[in-house]
Amino acid sequence: MPANVVILQIKKKVEDNHSDVVKDYQYLHAHPELSYKEYITSAYIQTQLSALGIKFISGIAGTGVMGIIEGKNPCKKIVGLRADMDALAICETNDIPYKSQYKDVMHACGHDVHTASLLGVARILNELKHEFEGTVLLIFQPGEEKHPGGARLMLESGIFNELKPDLLIAQHVYVDYRVGEVGFESGVIMAAADEVHIKIKGKGGHGALPHLVNDTVLAASQCIVSMQQIVSRRSNPFNPVVLSFGKLLALGDTNIIPDEVTIAGTLRTMNEGERVKIKELIKSVAIHTAEAHGCSCEIEVYDGYPCVKNDEQITSMAKSFATEYLGAVSVKGLERRMTGEDFGFFSQLYPTTFYRFGVRGRNQSGGLHTSDFLIDDEALKTSVGVMSYLACRFLDVAL
Repeated sequence: MPANVVILQIKKKVEDNHSDVVKDYQYLHAHPELSYKEYITSAYIQTQLSALGIKFISGIAGTGVMGIIEGKNPCKKIVGLRADMDALAICETNDIPYKSQYKDVMHACGHDVHTASLLGVARILNELKHEFEGTVLLIFQPGEEKHPGGARLMLESGIFNELKPDLLIAQHVYVDYRVGEVGFESGVIMAAADEVHIKIKGKGGHGALPHLVNDTVLAASQCIVSMQQIVSRRSNPFNPVVLSFGKLLALGDTNIIPDEVTIAGTLRTMNEGERVKIKELIKSVAIHTAEAHGCSCEIEVYDGYPCVKNDEQITSMAKSFATEYLGAVSVKGLERRMTGEDFGFFSQLYPTTFYRFGVRGRNQSGGLHTSDFLIDDEALKTSVGVMSYLACRFLDVAL
């Protein structure tokens, strides 16, 4: 079918289904759930897929769901579409009818938008399944916000053992772009994210008698300073690295030096080789700095999310298809970010593209992970329409 005909079909269906997508979004926004506890969300998704007659697999990595839409010749090609489902431990301050019903839990990163959008895509592609060849996988993923990552757990559960995708597509809300705009970028677009946990141990005691103690607070402070010098002096300046510590816990007092100090932080890297090197340097510097102050050090650097790497061919094609659908003026580039995303686990194994769509419009939205984050629901037309069209086009072209 000619691309212009598909565009007209999808745009009409987007308009026809918009009220249902908004209803899905508002329900999900009002019922946010933390990582790996997305029970209401999972049940809602299953109910919607059942009503559409779309077969699905549930209980993947706990609460995950995968819908399966088979077109003509379903084995010809398989395209996977992913949406994350979990919320954050934030108390919402928006004054809206569909405000979070749960204290200190909120969809502040747009995962409600992603899930509602994929349900909208499901409706459209299910109506078009007799007009395309191949299979579409609708991947509703738990636990993006929390280690070890729902993407990793879904892969470990064997989600693609029977149906292996030829490519995977994900989208994410973006407050920097207006409604109707999307952004694409090839290559590594998001950093690997690892966690650093350190305990400095020594002989505490009276703060007025420093010669009789091992100053764990001083040792911990010097560890933080020394590890920052890893970034400035030991890492390759052409490979971006961020090392930040947000937790320093010393349960002493004005005149008490504690026996133990806890430090926790995050390491972000854009290169896998640099990632391995910096993790070993962090361990070495922390241990030896603590020893220099007469203390011992216990350190764990947990493997977090790998880099999100957009396949160059797939992303170039996706940007071209989005241009067909929206027009060139609405399709932009995308800044690389040191934030992490567990979609990186998928991108290590399959050709992928991860793009962003604008949500800034009538509402004065706060930033991601803030208590006043809120989208203009007109953005749902873009998210549903673009993802539906990308799926149809990728099913139609040779890779």
